[in-house]
Amino acid sequence: MTELLTAAQMRAIEAAAITSGEVTGLELMERAGRGVVAATFEEWPELAEGGHRAVVLCGPGNNGGDGFVVARLLKEAGWDVEVFLYGDAEKLPPDARVNYERWGELGEVAAIASCTSHRWVHQPIVIDALFGTGLARPLTEDLRNILMATMNCRRVAVDVPSMLSSDTGVMMSPVFHSSAAHLTVTFHSRKLGHLLCDGPANCGEVRVVDIGLNHKPIEGAVELLTHTDNLSKRVGHKYSHGHALILCGSVGKGGAARLAARGALRVGAGAVTVGCPPAALIENAAQLNAVMLRKIKGADALTAALEDARINALCMGPGLGVSDESRSLIEAGLKSGRAIVLDADALTLIGRDAPLFAMLHDRCVLTPHAGEFARMFPDIAEKLAAPASKGPAYSKVDATRDAARRAGCTVLFKGPDTVIADPSVRCSINASVYERSAPWLATAGSGDVLAGFITGLLARGFAPMKAAETGAWLHTECALSFGPGLIAEDLPEELPKVFRALGL
Repeated sequence: MTELLTAAQMRAIEAAAITSGEVTGLELMERAGRGVVAATFEEWPELAEGGHRAVVLCGPGNNGGDGFVVARLLKEAGWDVEVFLYGDAEKLPPDARVNYERWGELGEVAAIASCTSHRWVHQPIVIDALFGTGLARPLTEDLRNILMATMNCRRVAVDVPSMLSSDTGVMMSPVFHSSAAHLTVTFHSRKLGHLLCDGPANCGEVRVVDIGLNHKPIEGAVELLTHTDNLSKRVGHKYSHGHALILCGSVGKGGAARLAARGALRVGAGAVTVGCPPAALIENAAQLNAVMLRKIKGADALTAALEDARINALCMGPGLGVSDESRSLIEAGLKSGRAIVLDADALTLIGRDAPLFAMLHDRCVLTPHAGEFARMFPDIAEKLAAPASKGPAYSKVDATRDAARRAGCTVLFKGPDTVIADPSVRCSINASVYERSAPWLATAGSGDVLAGFITGLLARGFAPMKAAETGAWLHTECALSFGPGLIAEDLPEELPKVFRALGL
């Protein structure tokens, strides 16, 4: 498991290590600074020979202390280094003050107010050690202007680029639109802000440096999905691998359900049936082969279909419509107690219908995009959208966890930074960013296929949280495997290649 930490969790890990006596704060700061220099030289090997110039911007906390270490190490390597401090040296934390004094034996420290734009001409490296994980408010205009003036330099951020909230990934100074760093060097573990919201667009390359802290699991930490398992099929007949029922809309509205059905079948459900109104049978029959069809018109017909105990997972919402009949179908599906994926139109109906919302149970998986999330959880969405003026700010992780607790079920909040949470503290992120960036997933029908993947995994017996995590991870892997030019129909057909790559 790869953990993503909040600023508070990281501080607690460091404090525990220092309190136990296994390391001192000065040792951690030295390791961090050496890690920044090593990562910089790995990124740009031509700089390792020395004789270059750097500007180091140091903040008023321990992130600034890391910056003084970087400055000293570069100076010792033969660099011409200028150091600027934001704040009062007398008020630096003790460890940062020691490194401020160590640098003072080698060079001067100027007030950052004297750092004018001409400094950036021909500077190969600017080290941003202003705030790191400690940023809790928007930057002052003078600091914003200084950072914006570095746009033509190689910029290295220590832990987190200044102006970026390490807990939310939100730019605390939104007027700054360019990438905040070319390289971000963080310590021990990635932080939430590296993956969420604006983080991927502003961190550049992210490198994690081991500074010798204990890697014990942290209660409440968010998991970054990096692989999946338990996908091999057992020996048995088709119904031993589950039977998924996908509800379909009226004539001309069946494409979304067919995409979901294909996804459920490809991901390994033993049998998949599309349930549709009688008038839509011919349309669906003309386009489905391995997927079965059943006439389902109204809640009574669905209840009758669910007398077949082999049907153990439902998918409701894609192309279903928002009519009274659609509402009655969703009510019947929820009453059945089956594992169920609720997407698209189902989310719209549930969001405006309190009695329907109250019927959600722990075998449900909700898969909203941002607009659907706002319709279902308007107060949570409003809190998430509020300007980040102080920390710790409210993140997409917080919002998804709160939504899952309120709904009493698993919530998968879509996006390049897909966040998945269940009603307990468990939470994970499927990040389609950095090396897993797949912008071509933003195509019509992609979400319907994801709903089908999750439904098929539920049919196979996966728990709701695990089904959502595995489905989301495979969704991205299929997109990466196919590449640009992807359309939704390609996603299920790419699964066999992904499975082979996994050795299944």
